[in-house]
Amino acid sequence: MNFQLTASMMCANYGNLEKEVRELEEGGIDSFHIDIMDGRYVENFAMGLMDMKCIGRLSHKPLDVHLMIEHPSDRIDLFLQNLRKGDTIYIHPEAEYHPAKAIQKIIDAGMIPGIAINPGTSVETIYEMLRIVDKVLVMSVNPGNAGQMFLPFVGKKITKLLSMKEDMGFEIWWDGACSADKILEFAPKGVDGFVLGTTLLFGKDRPYGDILKDIRDMRF
Repeated sequence: MNFQLTASMMCANYGNLEKEVRELEEGGIDSFHIDIMDGRYVENFAMGLMDMKCIGRLSHKPLDVHLMIEHPSDRIDLFLQNLRKGDTIYIHPEAEYHPAKAIQKIIDAGMIPGIAINPGTSVETIYEMLRIVDKVLVMSVNPGNAGQMFLPFVGKKITKLLSMKEDMGFEIWWDGACSADKILEFAPKGVDGFVLGTTLLFGKDRPYGDILKDIRDMRF
């Protein structure tokens, strides 16, 4: 079963971030998920530009940058100039008057363009943008905080997106309350990647490599 695993770094131990990055990389993580929050689009403050730069210096693995900020077009250059070709940037379409403008900036910079869709955002409202992005990050919880409960109706949204992905050429990534049973159910259906946080990866008092191996070795 071919799927990607990315670590939600807002859940990492910031007492020793370098150790966390090294152990995740050695354990076989595919990329690092960076949640940038401005305290306005969502009520929380999480990671920032300097966190992103630090993780980028510590690892050659791709960065998966999730911008939970208002009007990303106004600030996106700060992130683009500190990323590498092939890193991903997601924006929330509701946060921008003209989301296609921000997406075009990502494309022009050589990054992978993505959109993140909240539980309350319908597929119909972002339909046209599905043709210009490479990744769709489906939020299975409301954005802003780790450790929330899965919202069951999101599964139907993923089913709808799965019916479109081949024709429109985008990947589907799961973000929020990602448990083993969700990977077992949705990876075979075609979900391409999963963001791992406190549900499966962090705070388990086990080596990251063992956890990641167990996930990849699950019987599908």
